[in-house]
Order: sequence, then structure tokens, then C-alpha cells
Amino acid sequence: MTRRAARTGVFGGTFDPVHVGHLILAEEAVSRLGLDRVLFVPSARPPHKRARGVASAEDRLAMLRLAVRGNPRFEVSRIEADRAGLSFTAETLEALSRRAGADLYFIMGQDSLEEFQSWRDPERITRLARLAVFPRGEHDAPSLPPALRRRVTFLHPPRIGISSTEIRRRVRRGLSVRYWVPDSVLAYVVRHGLYGSRTRR
Repeated sequence: MTRRAARTGVFGGTFDPVHVGHLILAEEAVSRLGLDRVLFVPSARPPHKRARGVASAEDRLAMLRLAVRGNPRFEVSRIEADRAGLSFTAETLEALSRRAGADLYFIMGQDSLEEFQSWRDPERITRLARLAVFPRGEHDAPSLPPALRRRVTFLHPPRIGISSTEIRRRVRRGLSVRYWVPDSVLAYVVRHGLYGSRTRR
């Protein structure tokens, strides 16, 4: 009997900071797609976001490692943090494909899918990986080109109204973000004074 290739989910993003919504989405991808592991890949210099105010790559890597501790299917990769210059998904997937020898699934949100054709080398990305997409609402994204649609798998997790942007805003205002992020991540944020954090959370 032929053994199937290992399946690796590649979850890219800024993760500034990682929160429980990210972890729930990753676990949903494991369950729905039969993934053997999920690699969390924080970008060093994300090309689609302004770098101003973004926590350092080392801080975001440290928070991710704290967040995924205890889940044997979750790993954190430095592949983009160690690369000079901007982080591009096509280059990351190419490198991971050479290293891992696994079927790759790139985990993304519907908002990213809607901008996907403006990314660098979108055709190369879809040759290297299937796109595992979390829709914003109840329905799949409309009117995808057929070639792209064949490479997309839509996942339907529970609705999670948590965002890193809102977490940063609340921290700056001195509001509680307990249970929005793992306790270990919150302790790191406070200890290192990230996002204008104060002592009381």
C-alpha cells in the first residue's frame, strides 16, 4: 500500500501578536485537512503591511513559541525572519518544498485571497501549495478564476471576532486582553512592554 505524503500547513502572517483565534484556525486546518503539522511562519518585513509599529521578528517568534508549546503538531519557523529583505510567500514555499518533501497547504484568510492576484508569483504559489482559505462570512469568495478555484479549499471554522489590531489597540488603552491571547503570551507582552503595555491586565 502506498503511503500518502505528509501534509504540512504553512500559516504565514505578522502575528503581532499571535492570539487564540490564530490557534483555533490552525487546529481547524489540522482537523479538516488531515495535516501532520502546521508551521507558523512570521514575516520579518511583510510587503503588504507598513512595518511601523510592528514588534520585532524576535519578539513575535518568541510569542509564537510560547503560544504553540504543548501542541505536537504546531511548529514555528524562522525561515522568513532569517531572510534578508521583504518576505514573499512564493520564495518561502519554494524553500519549504525543497526541505520538507511534503504536500503543502498555505493557510490564509479570504481577505488575502481577494488580493492574491497582486502578490508576487501567484501562479508559482499555487503550483507549490493548495490554498486553505477561511472565509469571512457564510459563503465562499465569489467569482474566482477556474484555475485558482481548483487550488482552493474553503474551511468553515467557528466565527472568531479577535484581531491582532484590536489587541494592540486595547493594550495601548490599558484594557484587558486576558483570554484573547494565551497567558504566556500576555505575560511576555507585559514583561517586554510591547504595544505600550502597562502593568495591570
